[in-house]
Amino acid sequence: MTIDTELGLMTEQLSVFLMQATLPSGDYMKICCIGAGYVGGPTMAMIAHKCSDIQVHVVDINQTRIDAWNSDHLPVYEPGLQEIVEQNRGKNLHFTTEVDEQIRTSDMIFISVNTPTKQYGVGKGRAADLKFVELCARRIAEVAEGHKVIVEKSTLPVRTAETVKRILANASHEATFDVLSNPEFLAEGTAMEDLDSPDRVLIGGESDKAIQMLVDVYAHWVPKERILTTNLWSSELSKLAANAVLAQRISSINAISALCEATQADVDEVAHAIGQDSRIGPKFLKASVGFGGSCFQKDILNMVYLCEFYGLKEVAEYWEQVILMNDHQKQRFARNMVRTMFNTVSGKRIAILGFAFKKDTNDTRESAAIYVCRDLLTEQANLAIYDPKVPESQIRADLEYVFKQENGELAERDRKLIEENVIICNSALEAADQAHGVGIMTEWDEFKDISPAELYEKVFKPAFLFDGRNIMDHKAYIEQGFEVYAIGKGLLNS
Repeated sequence: MTIDTELGLMTEQLSVFLMQATLPSGDYMKICCIGAGYVGGPTMAMIAHKCSDIQVHVVDINQTRIDAWNSDHLPVYEPGLQEIVEQNRGKNLHFTTEVDEQIRTSDMIFISVNTPTKQYGVGKGRAADLKFVELCARRIAEVAEGHKVIVEKSTLPVRTAETVKRILANASHEATFDVLSNPEFLAEGTAMEDLDSPDRVLIGGESDKAIQMLVDVYAHWVPKERILTTNLWSSELSKLAANAVLAQRISSINAISALCEATQADVDEVAHAIGQDSRIGPKFLKASVGFGGSCFQKDILNMVYLCEFYGLKEVAEYWEQVILMNDHQKQRFARNMVRTMFNTVSGKRIAILGFAFKKDTNDTRESAAIYVCRDLLTEQANLAIYDPKVPESQIRADLEYVFKQENGELAERDRKLIEENVIICNSALEAADQAHGVGIMTEWDEFKDISPAELYEKVFKPAFLFDGRNIMDHKAYIEQGFEVYAIGKGLLNS
């Protein structure tokens, strides 16, 4: 062996040694996630499930939420989540309120807290409210010791990492930090599938060593070709851009659905024809009463605010139209219900089937059902609401929120309207009992199994079915005697 070869081997061994000394792995690597919500809980459960050599601690100051994660009734409903939590909880997956202790002892800290749209001050109604992210950063700066890799998991506007880094620069205990962006691309209802086999994992940062540390975590189960690395700012912007483009497709097909109804076209047939174009593809071309969830509207509004901030007025107006179209679709659906039922729903019982924004989740954030219910209540309708996963407390809280005035107060007349004109039912047939109309708001599979004959026996005649998700067997309901209104198809009996 030559001297050059020996020196080369020694250099390589030294490089490996330094990397191992700098970046923890294996038995002594520890991850902390601040925020035990819809993203933090499932994501950390999957990491623990796939990485038995990593200790994962999910922390939150909300004791009730942590207690729920440690119980048989998790605060988040996702198919497959309960089983994965139960397999790993107490082994290498832990839920606790010991925030400071876990920050101090962890090697990598995920920030996965809520970033709602601001409801006050500069940027009200558009900008993301980053107060919880800032509080996390300040807490980390105060108690962290040694070197930490901070991972932005929350959906954040581009350049937020700059704020986080400035706060961390004033850390106590001479702690040092690397900041990474690792946006989530989960679809609620399929979150565990998305985590198990993601289309891509995106990691943005400035430190190659810190990026590699997170790459190594995901590489336990994600093929390396699906792990994309970018600069910090591209990663932050990619999440907002992805959601904006997806929401744009939904608003586009919903705009076309109105034209279909006016021209007697069938939106499903039109969408199928469009989706056969390889340049477009079939995904996110399903017409409905409107999109909801925690991301689409919030992220688009954030895009609008960023464009306005940077003086891109026309770009801001373009993206804002996606939101306006979505709002119009919900209003149009409620107006069609009123117009079809002889231009009045005052005093009439209407069954609302589904309140979650989509099936297989208990999340109601920005659900179309909330706004349709609001508009029907304003028309003095009586609502009988059923959802298999959303509790009564959440339904009433959402309705109260959407009725609140500019000052944040709920008028007494609106409080009384919600108390007296809304009942929560335990089944679809119970909700439909003596109803003048039935509205399908969420595409729960169980609604497709309802017998048209059984439903027809329950409702007043003429019997009206309003399918906001186009999931029901319209022909069977028409043959049973229903008048059926479907998105993008209009009144099918005419």
